[in-house]
Formats: sequence, C-alpha cells, structure tokens
Amino acid sequence: MGWANPPVPWSHLERALSGRPPVEADGGDSPAWSRKRGPYTPPEQSPRRPENAVPYAELHCHSNFSFLDGASHPEELAEEAVRLGLTALAVTDHDGMYGVVRFAETAKAYELKTVFGAELSLGLSGPQNGVPDPEGEHLLVLARDPEGYHRLCRAISVAQRRGEEKGRPVYDLDELGGAHDGHWLVLTGCRKGAVPRALATGGLDLADRELARLVALFGAENVVVELTDHGYPLDSTRNDALAALASRRRLDLVATNNVHYATPSRRRLATALAAVRARRSLDELDGWLPPAATAHLRSGEEMTALFARYPRAV
Repeated sequence: MGWANPPVPWSHLERALSGRPPVEADGGDSPAWSRKRGPYTPPEQSPRRPENAVPYAELHCHSNFSFLDGASHPEELAEEAVRLGLTALAVTDHDGMYGVVRFAETAKAYELKTVFGAELSLGLSGPQNGVPDPEGEHLLVLARDPEGYHRLCRAISVAQRRGEEKGRPVYDLDELGGAHDGHWLVLTGCRKGAVPRALATGGLDLADRELARLVALFGAENVVVELTDHGYPLDSTRNDALAALASRRRLDLVATNNVHYATPSRRRLATALAAVRARRSLDELDGWLPPAATAHLRSGEEMTALFARYPRAV
C-alpha cells in the first residue's frame, strides 16, 4: 500500500477481494491485467512478400519471450520474415513456448509457414540473471508435428517443475533422448551447443564425440549440424570444421542466423536488455556484447551469398 494510490471504485475492489477477474481488459498478455488479448491487426502498411524470393526458412530465432535476450515481438519477426520473402520461420525461445500463439496468429494472417521449437538450457546451477555470460549448454529442438510439440512442451514442463526455482529448468539429456520418438529435429545449435563448444575447447575429436552422442540419443535422421556466420573472425574456420563433421557422420547441414531481433535497428535494444539481465552497465558489459548488429533476420538471397561455401545448408 502507498499514500498516493489512484482511486479504486468499490465494485473493482469488491471483485478483487472476492477473487473474481476484473471486468476491464487492456489487451495485454498478463493474466493480472487482462482476460483476453485482442486479435492480431496488420499495420496500415502491411509487409508484402517479394516476387522470386530465394527460398529460405530461418530455423533458429528468439523473440522477446526469451526474456531479456530476444529484442523483437513475435509479430515483428513474422512481419519482417514476410517482407524478406522467407518461406517459413521457427520461433525457438529459451525453455518455453510463451510466444507461439502470437506468432501463429500473425503468421496465419500472411500465410507464413511456422515451425515451433525451443532452445533448452542444460546444466544450469541456478537462474542466470546477474551473470554477464550465462552458463549452461544449449540444445535446439524443433517439433516435426503436433505430437512433437506436445512432447516438447511436456519435457519443458517436467524440467521447470524439477528445478523448483524460476529460471532454472533441470533437463536430463538421456531422458530427452527417450522422449522424442522421432517427432523432434535437433540442431547442434549456437556456440553454447555441445558440438560447437567441444570444437572450441577440445578440437575435432571431442566435437565428433559430442555429435556421436546426439546421434545415438536422437537418431541420425533427427540430428542436423547448424552453421552460423555473424562475421566474427573464426566463423568460417568453425563452419568448415562443422561441415567436415557433418560429412563424416553423413548428416545434413542447415544455415541459420541465430536471430535475436528482427532488424539491425533493434541491436541497441538488445544490448540494453542484455545489460539489464546481467545487472551491469553497458560499459561494464561491453566486453561480452556482440560487436555488430548481425543477429537479425536475413533473406534467402543474403543467406545464399553468406553461405556460398556450403550451398546445401541454405
């Protein structure tokens, strides 16, 4: 309670004290403020899909439902995907499916194909707020079909309850390997994925062992080696090594941009959110921040040029 609270009508107070929901709704997502969010309304200048766009589906994308990590609403991401001519877009937020309803509604309005997935955080010792570079190993999982979606939601729910603390899901990799039954597609992920991390710390042999473990758990037909290129000095070297591992194991390659915002202009917001999550100033966090605005949605034409060395990955 405070001394400057706004006047509250008795009818509103009575409803609250009785445990009944409020009458008025503001269209927000929080159940504390709204009982129903309005349907998606396209902007006045709706995006239009370009003709003769190069086919490309972005399969690794975080919305702002990856709290303090993604910097764009699901609606923004879907609209930009249409403007760029993408054939499909996946939303893969951290340890949850919180944004998929808003994403699906927007995508339906533009007939954009959707993929639902999540990036699972393995090995967390606790919530990662206040940490400049969050710990944990990432596993990117895409649902192949509705059954895969149900299985993934169930696995996330079990992990969240097992952690007994908000922001600390506890997964068991072997358990995940027994839960998919062919309904998931697993990508090797970003720098925090088991395979790229092993490559950076132990070289090809260690990375190959981690890749072999994923294949043993999920099946060769359900594991894809992921390549990203944000223009960092070692990106091409890493991608060459990952492509060699995929060839050795006869696995498919897929190019993604590990998207964290719809357009480059959102990069400033993304860095501010990272500072809030780390509980540090932008100056203090500078050494951990990406050097450029490269983690945005890209067109098929741009991705084809970026990954010209790996044409089958796009």
